[in-house]
Amino acid sequence: MTELAKVFEVKEYMVIWRQLEEQDFHGQPIRVRALVRCTGGNYTMDVYFLDDDSIFPNPFYEVEKKKGFMFLSIRDLFPFVDILRNERPIYGHLRGDRPEWMSITTGKEPVGEGEG
Repeated sequence: MTELAKVFEVKEYMVIWRQLEEQDFHGQPIRVRALVRCTGGNYTMDVYFLDDDSIFPNPFYEVEKKKGFMFLSIRDLFPFVDILRNERPIYGHLRGDRPEWMSITTGKEPVGEGEG
């Protein structure tokens, strides 16, 4: 049976900065400024942060490779990395059945918990 939806706990991440890298992504030209790779177990989600002038492909999940792809504006990079640095647990939601629902989320926290 094919696994169309998977939630995994993000255990590690890696940030890659680019001056500007032009790629052909599934037939669409994109302009990459940064990539954040989130991994946990056998699962990976690559979050591409694109130049404002780029085409933004729809997110998708390669079920057989256990790998998802999301595409956000370069302006979203710092808040995204801030969540990865400061929150725990973090989950990646890979959705082959509803790609528009692919996401990175925190776990539930009490209101007013504060950090540190």
